[in-house]
Amino acid sequence: MSLSNPETMNLFWSYGVCVIMLFVIGIYCVLATFNLIRALIGLEILIKAVTLLIIVAGYATGHEALTQSLVITLIVVEVVMITVAVGVVLGIHTYNNSLDARKIRNLKG
Repeated sequence: MSLSNPETMNLFWSYGVCVIMLFVIGIYCVLATFNLIRALIGLEILIKAVTLLIIVAGYATGHEALTQSLVITLIVVEVVMITVAVGVVLGIHTYNNSLDARKIRNLKG
């Protein structure tokens, strides 16, 4: 596959629009909410957009094997990161009885 093929270009641009929409939705979820769980969901959506972009770029350039290894590594790192983040959020919830980020700003020590 190469980007000179019109079918590949159409596929690349249609998935590119989806990636941009997912990225915007993820940014909105992270920035527009004070709920920590919603922020984590937005972060997940952002990572899924990057994953989809890597897959489409690998398909368009013909480097499927490299793309698969990068995506699998990204998924493993994502799972570990989100698991730790959820643990931190649950710890905050047990301490504050709230998931509001504005209440966390008032913590000291």
